[in-house]
Amino acid sequence: MLNSISYGILFGIAFLLLMPNSNSNHLLKQLFNQQSSAPAPMSFARAVSLASPAVVNIYSEEIQSNPRYGKKSSKSTRLGSGVVMDSTGYILTSLHVIENADLIQVLLQSGQLFPAELIGFDQITDLAVLKVNATNLPVIPQKSDQHPLAGDIVLAIGNPLNLGQTVTQGIISATGRNGLSNTSYLDFLQMDAAINNGNSGGALINSNGVLVGINSHKFTQSNPQRNIQGIFFAVPYKLADKVMREIIENGRVVRGWLGVSAERYLNDVKGFIVSAVTVNSPAHIGGVQAGDVVYQIGGLTINSITQALDIVAETKPNTSLTLKFYRQGKSIETTVLIQEFKP
Repeated sequence: MLNSISYGILFGIAFLLLMPNSNSNHLLKQLFNQQSSAPAPMSFARAVSLASPAVVNIYSEEIQSNPRYGKKSSKSTRLGSGVVMDSTGYILTSLHVIENADLIQVLLQSGQLFPAELIGFDQITDLAVLKVNATNLPVIPQKSDQHPLAGDIVLAIGNPLNLGQTVTQGIISATGRNGLSNTSYLDFLQMDAAINNGNSGGALINSNGVLVGINSHKFTQSNPQRNIQGIFFAVPYKLADKVMREIIENGRVVRGWLGVSAERYLNDVKGFIVSAVTVNSPAHIGGVQAGDVVYQIGGLTINSITQALDIVAETKPNTSLTLKFYRQGKSIETTVLIQEFKP
């Protein structure tokens, strides 16, 4: 059987050699050149080309006066990045990039340089909103219904060490929340795309070029002897967008405050145990006590402690909310007047 196949192949080759024409030459090339065309290399160039024009360089200057007689004032310059969120000139960046700055300048990738006005900032999320006097600016692609997941590929775009616009790549290591209640490292997007000095305030995008978050900072801890690598943070897009809209509307982020500390969430009753109540807080005035189990706020069932905190934080001050809680097995209802949270 094998010999007959071999003979058939040899006969076919001999036939092609004895009958030279364009078709036979083409067939011979296909037969002897078995190298298939290589697949196109994986690239995120399209995503970067969509997002990068909207990522700007930010230079902030702070004039530091010297109290000693006869000494001149000194000037310090900080470097950072920002993201154009609106074509009319609103830009999101990190607060620590421009904090206490006397002069802020924004450099577009086109080479245009604009002075920037600070519209407002939020210390809790380390975000600030700038405004430049320009129109038709390139805007970062945004998608309100996105849901970043751990394992998603992300790209960080910024201007590290003033080297020019640079892209680093990684994955989302852990996802954060999108609510306005007090935040911590756990509430941010954690990823391993490198963030260096100058990257802060830049864009974190997905493989389609859509904004996923605002690059914030790397992980820091009390023990500097540990060599921590690959742990960086970004403010999730939905949270950053909420903060920006609040700042544009009010000049700052206004958060509601109830005045309770939560101990733990109880799955069986779908509520959290109140561990402490601040004196003269809305909860205290409304009769809430330590040990109560709050299971409903403003008509909404409590699914987690963080969700409950977000309900309160996103309620405008001087708004009345109905609280329902259990005390010694008895269901109690009270009305509280939410106050403004003061950091």
